[in-house]
Amino acid sequence: MKVVTLLGSPRANGNTATLAKAFNETAQEQGADVKTYLLNTLNFKGCQACEACKTKSDKCVLADDLTEVLDAVAETDILVLASPVYFADTTAQLKAFVDRCYSYMAPFETMPEISRLAPGKMMVFITAQNAPDEMFFDVAGKYISIFKHLGFSGSRLIRGCDLMAADDLQTKNRQDLIESAKQTAKEVVAPNR
Repeated sequence: MKVVTLLGSPRANGNTATLAKAFNETAQEQGADVKTYLLNTLNFKGCQACEACKTKSDKCVLADDLTEVLDAVAETDILVLASPVYFADTTAQLKAFVDRCYSYMAPFETMPEISRLAPGKMMVFITAQNAPDEMFFDVAGKYISIFKHLGFSGSRLIRGCDLMAADDLQTKNRQDLIESAKQTAKEVVAPNR
């Protein structure tokens, strides 16, 4: 079982990174091979709308640090996307990755085949937001829908509210969220154990 985790926060040790770490450590304990990328440290562009992935190639033709990430996501069983909510959306770093996922879509004339990805992948979406109300800005919904369109057969959401400072998980004693991340890893990596 392969897990690829993309950390979208500019804070390498912020709340979403802490939750992703809890998920990843538990996934490894369950036998998963885990690879993590901190997007903020990579040198890459957003989608350039060149359409080469629909005409000349079966993948994104941009040659930058996201090339390895896109290849890893194509091979993974579980994709973990972790991002704080900034101004009612994911971070720009994670959104740029999502835009490059356009390359996973098959050319439109090959419909009904939509995705170039193998079916059956799982996505885990981890968010942290300052707002205390879970109904405030449901950021995850649209991204879960995008990846469902790309053939991901299931998704899970770990959502932390009332988390502003980078260490709020600790200072506000939100062990419940850490345990949720661990339990989610057990359920998606080794569901029959």
